Amino acid sequence: MTEKVEDTVPAAFGGDRLDRFVAAVTGESRSAVKALIADGRVTHNGRKITSASVRINVADRIVVDLPPPVDERPQPDPAVEFVVVHEDADVIVIDKPAGLVVHPGAGQRDGTLVNGLLARYPELVNVGEEHRPGIVHRLDRGTSGVLMVARTNDAYEALVGQLAAHEPERIYQTLVWGQPERDTGTIDAPIGRSTRHPTRMTVTPDGRLAVTRYSVLARHVEPVPTALLECRLETGRTHQIRVHLRAIGHPVVGDREYDGGRPGLDPGRPFLHARVLRFAHPRTGDAVEAEAPLPTDLVDVLAGCR
Repeated sequence: MTEKVEDTVPAAFGGDRLDRFVAAVTGESRSAVKALIADGRVTHNGRKITSASVRINVADRIVVDLPPPVDERPQPDPAVEFVVVHEDADVIVIDKPAGLVVHPGAGQRDGTLVNGLLARYPELVNVGEEHRPGIVHRLDRGTSGVLMVARTNDAYEALVGQLAAHEPERIYQTLVWGQPERDTGTIDAPIGRSTRHPTRMTVTPDGRLAVTRYSVLARHVEPVPTALLECRLETGRTHQIRVHLRAIGHPVVGDREYDGGRPGLDPGRPFLHARVLRFAHPRTGDAVEAEAPLPTDLVDVLAGCR
């Protein structure tokens, strides 16, 4: 429903512009007020006014017809597709496909995993943060694999606490450029936001603690030298695996943002997949393990490696 704001011009606004007075009585910005006036939503002594610069007099009657507030919360969208690999009354684990954004943000407001989750699990609307209900951690848009979602507020608090304590075990598979010297290794390097590229992360002395452990599963020489790695996160920083592997000279194949877009092999997205997730059930404490097999597009890439 629309809301009407009616007021009489006091002495303080006598001779002032219409838009200044409307902004004062409605609390709307000047740009929003000008739009209201242009849409014919403001009357001055019973006449619709479409010019914001009209001068008003003491005791003039101003009526503003405010439109209903826009609901900024994510809306359900049953067209968003995802696979559920574990489900109970407290937690859901999904296999997120590559290309699907986890929650609405500045770059994308609709068509996210959250919109799909709300269509299938409407009770999530009141779980956790309003703009990303149920979400306790993320996977990058180009990353596929297992992702846990809280179904109740108690589960949300418990899972957020586990993640803060670095308790869940998260295992990824990734294909990197080149051949790491050792079959196993640990990358212990703090990560922070890049000052040169604000949308990217980088290894920096004043960053946050970040630790990634890796082991080599396979080495390839054709069509180009690459290695298949298993990575285990000790921490969960933004773009952690991608940044750490780039820092040691072995960026993720297909990761154009972090120097992984090179000729000779192009998966069409970063070759990074969250394969296994192990955590304590938020209510019972029992061990939960969820696994998502390597998706077809990445299996096809490996099939061409020798």
